[in-house]
Parts: sequence; C-alpha cells; structure tokens
Amino acid sequence: MTPRRRHDEVPPAKDPGDEMARIVDALHRVHQLQGVITDLDALLERIVEESRQVARAEASSLLLYDSAGDDLYFHVALGERGDQESLKRRVRLRLGQGIAGAAAQLRQTIVTDNAQEDPRFFAEADVASRFSTRSLLAVPMIERDALIGVLEVVNKTDGGAFTPLDVQVMEMFSSLAATAIVNARLIEEHVRNERLAAIGMAVTSLSHYTKNIVTGLGASADLIDMGLESGNMEALQRGWPIFKRATKRIADFVQDMLSFSKPRTPVRQRCAIKAVMQEACDAFAELFAQKRVAFQVEVDPAVPPVWVDPQGIYRCLLNLLVNAADAAPEEGGEVRMSARMSAPDILEIVVEDNGDGIPDELRERIFDPFFSTKGSQGTGLGLAVTRKIALEHGGAVAVETSVLGGALFRITLPVSAPAGEEFAET
Repeated sequence: MTPRRRHDEVPPAKDPGDEMARIVDALHRVHQLQGVITDLDALLERIVEESRQVARAEASSLLLYDSAGDDLYFHVALGERGDQESLKRRVRLRLGQGIAGAAAQLRQTIVTDNAQEDPRFFAEADVASRFSTRSLLAVPMIERDALIGVLEVVNKTDGGAFTPLDVQVMEMFSSLAATAIVNARLIEEHVRNERLAAIGMAVTSLSHYTKNIVTGLGASADLIDMGLESGNMEALQRGWPIFKRATKRIADFVQDMLSFSKPRTPVRQRCAIKAVMQEACDAFAELFAQKRVAFQVEVDPAVPPVWVDPQGIYRCLLNLLVNAADAAPEEGGEVRMSARMSAPDILEIVVEDNGDGIPDELRERIFDPFFSTKGSQGTGLGLAVTRKIALEHGGAVAVETSVLGGALFRITLPVSAPAGEEFAET
C-alpha cells in the first residue's frame, strides 16, 4: 500500500528532467541489491544511503515500528555531520510524536521546509544527535496495510526545499524497504520455527537414549544390591559388567556433547597412530568378543609418527567402532580398521564392517547433528563429532561401500606440523 501524500505540504515542483536518469539508476541499483545482499541490516543501510544521495540530503534515517511499545526507534541513521549513533541509542518516538511519528500515525507523507517552526517537530532528536534540522521529508513504510516504520531525509544540501520528485522517489524507496523488512521477518520466523522443531526432535532423541542408559543402570544396581545383601557373587558378577557398560555410555555421551558444543583447536602431538588405534581397539575387545565379531587391525609399517591430537582421533575411532559394532550381523560379524599414508603428509584411517551398509540417500545426512538410524539406541552425535574433529584437523571423513558389503568410513588427515598451531611433545 502506497502512503497517501499531504499535497498541501509539498512545495512547488521543479523541472525533474535532469534528475530522472540518476533516480532511475538509483532505483535499479536498489532492486539489484535486494537479490545479492542477504543481510537485512546491510540492505536497509544501502537503501537509506541511496535515499540520501538521490534526495541530495545531508542526513537520512529509517525508523522501525515496535508494536510491543507502540513507538518508533532509529534502526539506521546516516549523515556526515552529527552523532547518528547517539540518535539510535537515545531517541524513541511515540506514534504522533515528532514529524516521523505524525507520518506514521497518519500513514501520510509529510514535507516541511522549516522544521524548527513546525509544531510537530521533536527537538530532542537534534539535541541527541547534535544536528540542526531545517527541512524534512518523512514517508511511512506500509506493507499489506501494516505499519513497518518511517523513512526520512533531512536538509537539502543546496539549502532548498524537497521537491515533488523527491517525494515520489522516497515513496518508492519506502515501499522497497518495507517489502525487504517483511520478507526478512518471514524468513527469520520460518528459520526459527524449523530450529525449534529440530531442537525438539533432538531433545526427544537424547531423552530416549539417556532413559535407556538409566534403565540399564537401574537393573544392574538392583543385581548388585541383591548380591551384596545376600553375599551372592553370581549376582554381583552379572550386575557389575552391565553397570560398567552403562557408565561408559554416559561418559561417551557427555564427551560427544562437549566435543560437539564448542570449537576446539587440536592440540597436536607427535605420536604413533598404531598406539592410538590399539587403545580404541582395547575399549571394544570385550564387546567384539561377546558379539563374536572378527576384528582385524592393520597399520602399514611405512606410517611414520604423525602430528595429530591423539584424544580427538581416539574419539573419532571410538565413534566409528560403535557404528561398526552395531552394524555387524549377529552371526559372522566382521570389522576391519587400517591406516596408511595416502600421500607423504596425509594419513588415511579406514573403519569398515560387513553390515547392511548406508543407503546412498542417507550418506550426507548421517553426518548431521542428532540424525540417527538407530532410533532411541543412538544420539546422532557420533558421526557429527567425528566429522567436526576431522575438519578441525584440516581433514575430512567420507562414507563408501566396503568390499565386505557394509559401510566404509575413510578419515583423511594432514599430519605434518603446520606453523601457528599448538603442539606438545609426548
């Protein structure tokens, strides 16, 4: 909706012929900016600056309407003189207050050639900005009959009055600004709703996962209590391994949450990758034995000591081995882990299994935080953390199909000692 104009307040027209080309050019630039500037604040600042240039004004501003407070506040204020930042911090206008407030309340363009003598003039704005307003053109921004704010320009640089052509171009700029603001708000609301839905799904998934762990802890604690009360060693022997597995799952879960939640610079150490891999293997020896999974580890003898964060790589291997153990079939399960140098300074670690594999359509999604194909049996964090740690090393992780028939995860890491990173000698 284009705001109605107070024709009795618009000064006599000047010949617009010599100005038309630059005005059309400015409008064309703003239309182009809407397609390439995705930051709303940057776009609005450019619209306000173009308004100032086209109207040949000393200053320009954009005030947004706050429906909660039913008032206007300066969102953008530009000018070569005066304290524009103070204006943004200190001044808010009620509807009807000041010339901008009157334009918003009436939803009409207002032009004044002598602002100091206008009874609607809000002098406190000049006091806050240390600026002297002479002439002013204020245009309400209306979109779908809703008040968005006010666009205004202040003081013609030649000391003259704002023209009917100035009014027309400002009304076009105000329409563009209003549309940009409404569209940006719709996008922000959509993103916020999607984010809330994703958070809800993640919380539900994590709640189910932790509930399963707590259930296991409760059952094992009952067995241990029974064994302690009766001196039954068999009950103790049955309950204690369950308790240990549950506490380990909690520790792993907390570590994944910490690893995922904050950026971290790897603390690289010169270490033997075989030792890191062996430590991860030891953590799964009992589980693989229970599931009767054939487990094979192979490290190429040509792999030299490498510069990596051993704790981070250990975390990656644990997560990949968890997935491999879960994927391996009940009978004839097989898991392999290997390491080699794929280039002079690139370490390649592969973990593969003979499970059902990863469908092509899920191969990118499996690295998304909280995405899991295990239902309540997984957090959806393991692979996200693995990718994050690999990226922090400057490397990558990818999933392929293994010759065993299941999934193959390939981690590639630069393992030289780049300058500027934190290192520790073991």
